[in-house]
Amino acid sequence: MYLSKEKREEIFAQYGANAKDSGSAESQIALFTYRIQHLTELMKEHRKDQVTERALVALVGKRRRMLDYLKDNDIERYRAIIKKLNLRK
Repeated sequence: MYLSKEKREEIFAQYGANAKDSGSAESQIALFTYRIQHLTELMKEHRKDQVTERALVALVGKRRRMLDYLKDNDIERYRAIIKKLNLRK
């Protein structure tokens, strides 16, 4: 499995308040970004995999909605996570 419990806790520790902080917007956005990168690599190998493509589009949408929520509620946290994850916009 590409996303082990240790890797997930590492992402939460780096972007959230602590290793168990799975609820903050920053940690969820970071997890979505990690998963998007993984699925993007899979799509490069298997171009006709429509199920993976649909999952990738859904994840990008979830991340976009989460970023919009963060931008509406706390613009400083939004700018910080965009800069940390090196996302466009």
